[in-house]
Amino acid sequence: MRKNDIAAISPRDPLLALVLLTRLPLPALPEPAFARQAAAVWAFPLAGLVVGGLAWVTGALALATGLAPVAVAGLMLVVLVMTTGAMHEDGLADTADGLWGGFTPERRLEIMKDSHIGTYGVLALILSQGLRLAALAALVAGGAFGAVVAAAVWSRALMPVLMRVLPNARGAGLSQSVGRPAPQAVVLGLGLAMGLALLLAGWAALIPALLAALAVTGLAVLARAKIGGQTGDILGAAQQLAEITCLLALSAAL
Repeated sequence: MRKNDIAAISPRDPLLALVLLTRLPLPALPEPAFARQAAAVWAFPLAGLVVGGLAWVTGALALATGLAPVAVAGLMLVVLVMTTGAMHEDGLADTADGLWGGFTPERRLEIMKDSHIGTYGVLALILSQGLRLAALAALVAGGAFGAVVAAAVWSRALMPVLMRVLPNARGAGLSQSVGRPAPQAVVLGLGLAMGLALLLAGWAALIPALLAALAVTGLAVLARAKIGGQTGDILGAAQQLAEITCLLALSAAL
């Protein structure tokens, strides 16, 4: 086990998680800090807390002006996409194109790496963001802004699980550069995310969290069968799938 895998926690880990998962203007980190990328995955839920928190503030301010819930939800969705540079949405589109657009693992990986977007990717974005917007509007109408943050937090805790249980399919890219996290970092992230989700959405977050985990498990099985493991695109798709599942289930529960 590598040294950066066993070093428990660093105060720089939350900032490193934000650098990896968002496009927010942040202080520059020294080069040695990036050696802890695998160890810092426990802080991925904190990146979700920041992203979701910004969406919460935006939604609360917009609702106070008298905007309709669907318009408020649209503004929140803009914040969720812009703060991450749409990296997870891009991963979802590339995953849809690759997993369904090729007939061999090599061809699927080649398609996923292509910067062009195909029919499957377009449909994945339209359908996923439509569902995301509808769920956000329902939560806004119910005043359940905390549930939005809970979904952002929990969805980012599931990405390190795939990094741990699946090999890197390509042997290159962001996922490969981050490395395989230690079990302790993955479990710590899951525990932190669940605690935050319960605090933000109450016990109603339990079933949505389980459904999101099942959805990501299904994606993991599919990715293992079709390309032999995970890539950065698969991780992005997992975040989107988990967040949308959480939002839909929370909107039904709350």
